[in-house]
Amino acid sequence: MARRDRLSSPRNLFERFNPTSARSAVPSLISALQAYGGLQAWAARAHRPSRSLGSIGSLEVRLAQTAAEVRQAQKLRYRVFYQEGSAIANPGRLFARRDVDAYDAICDHLLVLDHGSRDAKDANRPAVVGTYRLLRQPLAEDYGGFYTSVEFDIGGLIQRHQNFQFLELGRSCVLAPYRNKRTVELLWYGISAYIQQNRTEPRQLALPLSFLHHYARAPEEWRARALPKRYVEMNRMSKESIDPKEALRVLPPLIKGYLRLGAYIGDGAVIDREFGTTDVLIVLPVTAISKRYLQHFDVSRRAA
Repeated sequence: MARRDRLSSPRNLFERFNPTSARSAVPSLISALQAYGGLQAWAARAHRPSRSLGSIGSLEVRLAQTAAEVRQAQKLRYRVFYQEGSAIANPGRLFARRDVDAYDAICDHLLVLDHGSRDAKDANRPAVVGTYRLLRQPLAEDYGGFYTSVEFDIGGLIQRHQNFQFLELGRSCVLAPYRNKRTVELLWYGISAYIQQNRTEPRQLALPLSFLHHYARAPEEWRARALPKRYVEMNRMSKESIDPKEALRVLPPLIKGYLRLGAYIGDGAVIDREFGTTDVLIVLPVTAISKRYLQHFDVSRRAA
């Protein structure tokens, strides 16, 4: 028998950044169409914090939660960059009167809202007076790379720091009357809170994955390997540095149950972005199942 099982973790924990794809692709046409509607890709919405990140007086900083709020941020950017500034709008932006590009669909949009002022087009919504666009590395990897990679070769930088997760900040602007220390500090406080909520510990799964690699790796005749494009190295720690008791403590109960039955673990883990998990392959030959467990559940033997 073979099955795939999961270690719960941030979805990008061990994935390596591919600098080639970052330079050769940008978010798709679908992302561009979503962006014009203020819509965001499912992956961008999946783990988005919904609560407020901070407030000062009537000002609040939080992430955009609806398409309408993303469009508010785009309108603010258009006003600051194109109407007040010297940016030249392409026909699409000129028609929409919004600063829009395909990255909007995969980014989080940090907003400063003034609850003491109303949106010009909708009196039921507070005015958006400041914004920052945030792109997390997992989304950049999935959709063609960071915006920065269009202008700078950052592949080497990211490869040299594979134990870190990068966050790209861009499209920052504040409405003229609010360009003061209080608003800017609130924006930066929001970014700090956002980072804390999305922080991933690079060694979070090092112990359980390394334990499975050293103590439960399938013998050659039963071994299957993760596909090359999705392969994640499980050997994160030396066998000597592993505390088996601690490793077993943090393993999911289902995986521990399989190990007790005599299961083996395949070669390499895989990041499942849709479910936000790290998957391992469990191979359980019937002949390897411990006789002790079979006897434990044998009702006929109990009756005798």
